[in-house]
Amino acid sequence: MSGDHADPPEAAKLTGLAKHFNSITLRGRANVAMATYAVGALIGIYLYVKPSKKK
Repeated sequence: MSGDHADPPEAAKLTGLAKHFNSITLRGRANVAMATYAVGALIGIYLYVKPSKKK
């Protein structure tokens, strides 16, 4: 990304988590995608590491 993309005027009104995770800006969409991959990876790691039940 070259960083020359201007955010739309609606992006200035965003606050809190909506400022970082939104569908308006390219960076917000990228953050949502990265968070989705991170949650999937954490679930996979948890399932791999947790102890198995003995019968």
